[in-house]
Amino acid sequence: MTGSASGGSASGGSGRSGRGGRTKSGKPRPGTGGQGRRRLAGKGPTPPAHLRPGHPAQRRAAAQAAGRSSGRRGGRQSADEDRAGGGRPGTGEDRARGAGDAVEVVAGRNSVLESLRARIPATALYTGPRLDSDPRVTELIRLAADVGIPLIESGRPELDRLTGGAVHQGVALKLRPYDYAHPGDLLDRAHERGEPPLIVALDGVTDPRNLGAIVRSVAAFGGHGVLVPARRSAHVSAGAWKASAGALARVPVAWAANLARALTGYQEAGLFVVGLDAKGDTPVGDLAVADGPLVLVIGSEGRGLSRLVAQRCDVLVRIPIAARTESLNAGVAAGIALHEVATRRAAQP
Repeated sequence: MTGSASGGSASGGSGRSGRGGRTKSGKPRPGTGGQGRRRLAGKGPTPPAHLRPGHPAQRRAAAQAAGRSSGRRGGRQSADEDRAGGGRPGTGEDRARGAGDAVEVVAGRNSVLESLRARIPATALYTGPRLDSDPRVTELIRLAADVGIPLIESGRPELDRLTGGAVHQGVALKLRPYDYAHPGDLLDRAHERGEPPLIVALDGVTDPRNLGAIVRSVAAFGGHGVLVPARRSAHVSAGAWKASAGALARVPVAWAANLARALTGYQEAGLFVVGLDAKGDTPVGDLAVADGPLVLVIGSEGRGLSRLVAQRCDVLVRIPIAARTESLNAGVAAGIALHEVATRRAAQP
């Protein structure tokens, strides 16, 4: 068979015409499938996994490429918005009020009961069809009914789907997405009260319990709100609601796409931006601008303030502590600093 035609020309001594994969009578040659040698050359080596359509590695690579593309588009869009000068005056932000987090579901009898006791806003209480006579179940159903939360009886498959396979013990609570304020709303709140603004901004605080504790301190010491960035920060969740002991119902939390840009907007509106940092030169009790319009920036316990945010601050202050090697929890540090600011403001005539 080595002399069979390959490119349409007859072989030298085979006596066969150059008809590819067919005989003189026009029938397919045995073993060729009617395609000829050229068509039986194969598809080449097997491609790597990330290039095979439908392979899990290929889907992961496509998802990563789409994420990078989206990030580039988002960066260009943010830059265009900055150049256009969009957003609310005095804030540098363009996010509308009301865009909340994804819906959160609390699972388990103890967790649901604690959430209802904390008056966390919820849209529905899901229960299994056959619950045992647990007093916790009786109480959580009563608490939900007292505040008008609908009770929905669901089967175990539905509860498993709703809770993502968590141990739900036949009970799940769907929370209402938090309605974040606009950074400018915090200034409006201070103006309505006729008080110099006192706002706490969080930089890298990722524990929702710290967020809740800080909101509680803001409420206790007369602050006007808390500002959180979109990334690398705790957002309002069930844990934050519980730690706030109900203060989240009274103190608004604003959302900022870019914290440094939001702080610049506050500075343009006449506020001093004060960063709380262990390396600060000024003790927080000696802060001269404490009685003026103020943004107090709290960093994470481990890393403190980020470089860009620290550069944006007008002054860095510290909390004097006996052991320089120790650090304070972000919620504790915020409470101490707010107490010092409130004390200085109360001393003013």
